[in-house]
Amino acid sequence: MTNAITEHTVLNNGVKMPWLGLGVWQVGDEEAAEAVAAAIGAGYRSIDTAAVYGNEAGVGEGIRKSGIARDELFITTKIWNADQGYDSALAAFEESRRKLGVEVVDLLLIHWPVKGKYKETWRALEKLYRDGAVRAIGVSNFQVHHLQDLMADSEVVPVINQVEYHPLLTQKELQSFCRDKGIQLEAWSPLMQGNLDNETLAEIGRKYGKSPAQIILRWDIQNEVVTIPKTVNPTRMVENGSVFDFSLTAEEVDAISALNQNKRFGPDPDNFNF
Repeated sequence: MTNAITEHTVLNNGVKMPWLGLGVWQVGDEEAAEAVAAAIGAGYRSIDTAAVYGNEAGVGEGIRKSGIARDELFITTKIWNADQGYDSALAAFEESRRKLGVEVVDLLLIHWPVKGKYKETWRALEKLYRDGAVRAIGVSNFQVHHLQDLMADSEVVPVINQVEYHPLLTQKELQSFCRDKGIQLEAWSPLMQGNLDNETLAEIGRKYGKSPAQIILRWDIQNEVVTIPKTVNPTRMVENGSVFDFSLTAEEVDAISALNQNKRFGPDPDNFNF
């Protein structure tokens, strides 16, 4: 049983990534600095940000404030849609690296599969990976057909596909494809943007003395999905991290998976216009 917040998966290039991290979407710079420092103080070692979040500088400040050695942390950021393309992605990465105040980024993702651009963006990521500026490269919000198209003529297989994933959107086909290709699935909005009022989750939670949020995060990990719940509340950070001291039964995992409705709270990767 995975039993510590520092437990990790091993990505397809041998890099270790914690199963649980902190997401900082919709968090301002100043608040991000506080949240990141608090999370690292609570034992988190993985932080997920993105250029478009506008808080990379705050994340960098939080990292420095934490006093934890850089090589103990796993930092993810993403290339935004407007910066896709070869040269623009390289320039965007330099800006992200400058704001974060780090030499090397642990994981760099393409944020969305922008038609006609994501392959050129991927070439830029491959260069950054070869140059040692990033330790791993991956994608976000890619469907099976996007991955097939990307990998048809790329040199590096993505290590991660970070997608909306939760009990109402289990993405079984996508997870199966990623597993076959050695791509680690990662969940954004794992807690369904707070829509946690569900009797199945509540009932299982009562059995273990855990909240519905904790039950979902445990379900993620047992499904071998990396998860990055977003919170700026230090108490909630500790709660979200307290999911390594119990295990769901196979039946409970299946019961949660059976809640699937293919329901998205975020945009559809096949139909977005930003």
